[in-house]
Amino acid sequence: MFKYYGKYVPYLFLLPAAVILLVFFFIPFFQTVWLSFFDYSSSIYIPNPAGLDNYIKLFHSPIFYKVMWNTFLYLFIAVPILAIFPLFIAILINQKIRGVTLYKILIYLPVIVSIVVAAIAFKWLYADQGILNYIVTKFGFQPIGWLTDPNWALLSVVIVTIWKGIGYYMIIYLAALMSVPKELYEACDIDGASFLRKHLTVTIPHIMPTIALVTTISAISAMKVFAEIYVMTKGGPLNSSKTIVYYIYERAFENLDLGYASAMAVVLLIIVMIFSLINIFCFERKKYDL
Repeated sequence: MFKYYGKYVPYLFLLPAAVILLVFFFIPFFQTVWLSFFDYSSSIYIPNPAGLDNYIKLFHSPIFYKVMWNTFLYLFIAVPILAIFPLFIAILINQKIRGVTLYKILIYLPVIVSIVVAAIAFKWLYADQGILNYIVTKFGFQPIGWLTDPNWALLSVVIVTIWKGIGYYMIIYLAALMSVPKELYEACDIDGASFLRKHLTVTIPHIMPTIALVTTISAISAMKVFAEIYVMTKGGPLNSSKTIVYYIYERAFENLDLGYASAMAVVLLIIVMIFSLINIFCFERKKYDL
């Protein structure tokens, strides 16, 4: 009897994960798609069927293209730094140096700090009379409107994201570096390879899947950034730091336009899925070859 029911055991182990996915992903996803076909602008309790009007309105909105530009700009600034700089730090810390544990703790510490606390702290630093402007004026320059100047607001928020993420991705890279065979490094030392040459020819090729993973995770995280913008800029000034997720929140919970916000959420999900598929086909395709 056990042999008869034994073939169902793997499905029992998968059941908790399937339930979690159903409750927290699939049901909200289909509900969001359903809401995107209704108009809640006149009444939140009795919506009017809208068909594709929300999507048509979305792709004719200048603000939507502005926030998408901000989102991709956020991504293009943050992702290369979060993919390369933590790897550089991980390689340095992976060497035999004194106090390496202390260095790991200090670099990882920002990850533990709440993003809200970090955003508030940086907001004080960025204030017109804050520490950063005090340093700038000491060098003879005019104070900078870090959060009030449209040219600086988005970059100022990106810096917070980078500061928070470096330690997290460093730990991922450190775990990947442990899998690189030591014999290859010894062979490079015998051949007289330089420090840079050794890591370009040995380290990078071996941890390329991890680099792809970090790039994908950081890209998805950059596209979903919300807390930093909510605490520091509220999307301003002049929508210069407003990203897609904050715009979704603004339309859904401040304007109560749930249909329009749901349409944007569906578009965001499609974009995130495209990034994930690019990662699979470009970096991990061999894993799925039969």
